[in-house]
Amino acid sequence: MAGRVVLVTGVSRDLGRKFALAAAEHPRVERVIGVDVVPPRGDVGGMSFVRADIRNPVIAKVIAKEDVDTVVHMSVISTPGPSGGRTTMKELNVIGTMQLLAACQKASSVTSLVVKSSTTVYGASNRDPAMFTEEMEPRRQPRSGYAKDVAEIEGYVRGFARRRSDVAVTLLRCANVIGPHVMSPIAQYLRLPVIPAVLGFDPRLQFLHERDLLGALGHAVGAERPGTYNIAGDGVLALSQVVRRLQRPVLPMPGFAVGGLGNLLRSARVAEFSPELRAFLTFGRGVDTTRMRRDLGFEPRYSTAAALDDFASNLHPTGGRADRALAGLESRLLSTRLEASPLSTASPSGGPGGEH
Repeated sequence: MAGRVVLVTGVSRDLGRKFALAAAEHPRVERVIGVDVVPPRGDVGGMSFVRADIRNPVIAKVIAKEDVDTVVHMSVISTPGPSGGRTTMKELNVIGTMQLLAACQKASSVTSLVVKSSTTVYGASNRDPAMFTEEMEPRRQPRSGYAKDVAEIEGYVRGFARRRSDVAVTLLRCANVIGPHVMSPIAQYLRLPVIPAVLGFDPRLQFLHERDLLGALGHAVGAERPGTYNIAGDGVLALSQVVRRLQRPVLPMPGFAVGGLGNLLRSARVAEFSPELRAFLTFGRGVDTTRMRRDLGFEPRYSTAAALDDFASNLHPTGGRADRALAGLESRLLSTRLEASPLSTASPSGGPGGEH
């Protein structure tokens, strides 16, 4: 990577900024240009920040002026930000990607493109295979939301790869990213003191540690091995196993009730329950990572279980306290029912009834 000039989109978000900082420290990278509509918070290190909106053709001028040869696209967002709703989110994802690819197509200096995509593109349904490989299509095509954005983005990226066959195009389909400092829909959900779950379902979950995400991106930039790769930690965990490891109580609810609770939590800005996340928490998803190891040559440091344990390292267990509160509520409800019963002739004695 001697003398590489790397442009990274989405650096106002923590993971984008962290990757740009890591890339700037690489001995074979000459310069790193971070691009976003707002400046990143925190240390920018050796990164040069350029305020630019990738939805605007001005991004082509940035690429040309800086003589960029490597573009890392991390500006695909899974939830609407505080400054806009679903329409703004779609513009950032789809229109932004289209403009960025158009700029890359015009720039003869660009020789490598790495795009951070998501395993959300596979969807989540009751007809899914045990593990998705990169050649597989979702059993149900997404009609809206983030999943539809990702599918459209990947289509545009494949079109760009055909038009610019001289550019090494690497598409990384990343599993849900977690880590002690990650702020994402799945991380917000797992940080809730009581975990709502869809009654009758125990989905299989697969995670990617934030350090492995940054490692995979850096490896893809250096290796220049074009193709589409699933990126995830080894193994899967059932949701029931996840909450036990997190020491959190579960609140089983019908699917429609989980959706209603999700709307309340989103309105209160506590957690973001997108339709994609609700489907994931109902049916789960697993991806095959054979190609990641064999062809891309990348080996994650964290398994799914290890990533979850590191995520939990700064969480306070809530299981004991919540369980006691639920037991106390059950006791009060039982006492009230017995006192109100016409068959009751004496005050009930003892504590709450057995487990149900």
